[in-house]
Amino acid sequence: MTPPRAVIFGCTGPDLTADERAFFRDADPLGFILFARNVDSPERTRRLVEDLRSSVARAEAPVLIDQEGGRVARLRPPHWRKAPSARLLGELYARDPEHGLEATLLNSRLLAADVASVGGDVDCLPVLDIAFPETHAVIGDRAYADRPEPVAALGRAAAEGLLAEGVIPVIKHIPGHGRATVDSHALLPRVTAPRDLLERTDFLPFKLLSDLPWAMTGHLLFDAVDSEAAITVSARGVKEIIRDHIGFDGLLLSDDLSMQALGGSLGDRANRALAAGCDVALHCNGRMAEMAEIAGRTGPLTQAAGRRFDAGRSFLARHRAPAGKAGLADAAQRLAALLPEWG
Repeated sequence: MTPPRAVIFGCTGPDLTADERAFFRDADPLGFILFARNVDSPERTRRLVEDLRSSVARAEAPVLIDQEGGRVARLRPPHWRKAPSARLLGELYARDPEHGLEATLLNSRLLAADVASVGGDVDCLPVLDIAFPETHAVIGDRAYADRPEPVAALGRAAAEGLLAEGVIPVIKHIPGHGRATVDSHALLPRVTAPRDLLERTDFLPFKLLSDLPWAMTGHLLFDAVDSEAAITVSARGVKEIIRDHIGFDGLLLSDDLSMQALGGSLGDRANRALAAGCDVALHCNGRMAEMAEIAGRTGPLTQAAGRRFDAGRSFLARHRAPAGKAGLADAAQRLAALLPEWG
């Protein structure tokens, strides 16, 4: 049986079109990602997820959502809860580490329950980027803290909460987006910090959480690593930093290829990301012409990528410990008590 294509695609709206269904059937992407444009009522969103999986005839096809809380949330009131930002959780941790960790874990359990309620099984969380004075607002309050150790501790708690409720976490933006002073959706950030400093700071949270099953790259260029290419498309960056120094051997996704940081055609971006060592190319905007171009330049998951994908499923199964309906209600009540200024 041929492995699925090493891509994850989005779609255009809250319902799968006939053209999209036919394209996904033929392209056979590994999985899909949902954005706000895809989310309507819980019932309609669940039906979309079912239709996406049906289009590739794989019930296990992963469906990703960026459900961080704060500014980045695809599932929103009135159908789903409003969740606090990472910064707010980090501020609680700074006052009371025990309560900060508890609140972060509880919040992630609740985030996972919302993701699972529509059939999603992967949440692009936790953000392990450090908040520096120069950090661009695209990260901003999505970062837990301004030092690597609190970021790692809170990221671990967030990942544990997601896993407990049956959702795979994605650590991002590996190896660290915090020093970017421009938005990688529009421009390629260039980081000039020396490598020894990067290893003590930006890279450290990812190293401390390198056992987790999935990661997403950041579209940044680090002069100290590869002065010619962004990490996503840098074979040296992926091998030397992500795989070797950080020690991450899980499934590696590119960040969204439709962001403008990488330059070149969409097919070229996908080809370069996979050639550099990413396991999966991520394309989010759902534009058919772009997806067709990417499909034409990408092949099936490699054997190593397939192993990593399967290992992620096994990792999730080992860590599942669902709280149940009553337990989730208690979690929401306790979280409100821990964060009264937010609730």
